[in-house]
Amino acid sequence: MAPRITLEDVSKAAGVSRSTASLVVRGSSRIPESTAAKVREAMNELGYVYNRQAANLRQSRSMTIGLIVTEIINPYFAELAMAVDEITHDSGYTIFIGYSRDHADRQHEIISSMIERQVDGILLLPAPDTDPEKLAKQVNAAGVPVVLLARRFAGFDYVGSENVKGATMLGGHLWALGCRSVAFLGGLAASSLAEREEGLRTSLEPNGCEVWSMDEFRSPITPEGGAAAVGRLFDQGKLPDAIIAYNDAVAQGVYDEMRRRGLEPGRDLAVASFDDTRIAASQVPPMTSVAGFPQEIGAKGTEMLMTRLSDGNADMPTQLTLIQPQLKIRSSTATWRPRT
Repeated sequence: MAPRITLEDVSKAAGVSRSTASLVVRGSSRIPESTAAKVREAMNELGYVYNRQAANLRQSRSMTIGLIVTEIINPYFAELAMAVDEITHDSGYTIFIGYSRDHADRQHEIISSMIERQVDGILLLPAPDTDPEKLAKQVNAAGVPVVLLARRFAGFDYVGSENVKGATMLGGHLWALGCRSVAFLGGLAASSLAEREEGLRTSLEPNGCEVWSMDEFRSPITPEGGAAAVGRLFDQGKLPDAIIAYNDAVAQGVYDEMRRRGLEPGRDLAVASFDDTRIAASQVPPMTSVAGFPQEIGAKGTEMLMTRLSDGNADMPTQLTLIQPQLKIRSSTATWRPRT
């Protein structure tokens, strides 16, 4: 017996995402007619038959998705959440949003609450101190699929930036400028922190550039955390050539604390960051940052969860999608010159 043609087969043949093909099948007006025509052509060529039984099963769902992020003040999380909202809305889902504030216990409580409200799936930017086994036990017992965003550990679907590559690009830029000492500030223990540090070390240390990344330089990913971290650096009497912040929010605090101590970003020290949210370009001077594209992470993570929820995908292997970063060079590093 020939294998049943699935919507996944149709999407690949048409060169579109699984969620796009699903929207065409359901007659969504969101999809351009030219794209819809390609999907319908692929359906006809492959002999795809709409699974009405599976559609009826979907109707018995709650049609709700849980989204858990750290908080919403940071533009990174806001941009990610907006992308999730757009796709869930177009797919007929409603999202419940929870804020973990990067505390695993609070995150656990939010997940429990969402499960009680019978969400069909969860998109999770995990807290740094998340216990993967505890999380797996919690969601597997309820049969709720989870897609991790931006921070990862084994056993779960994941969408995030290719942090090692982005940090390597940034490290190469700083070396070319003449930096011989770099301090990596902010962030808490998580996969993204480790990946960024790895990229910085592999691109800088073989060339003789020191990378300072110690426990005392870790901090919450907020402007206040960044100011405190760079304050501890300066209090040790250290003045590197460049400061790299874990994210743009941390870098905002770095700018503030530097000026409080009479130092000017981009002149006395090069300053760079990750994420490239609107914070980066609006700083004075505009700040170099590695673009991580939170909108794309949110969109692809939502599409991945929708695929997991679709019929015929219950036994699919764990999925991994890495978003390619871009280095956005601005005055905070471009105008810096080595001290003589």
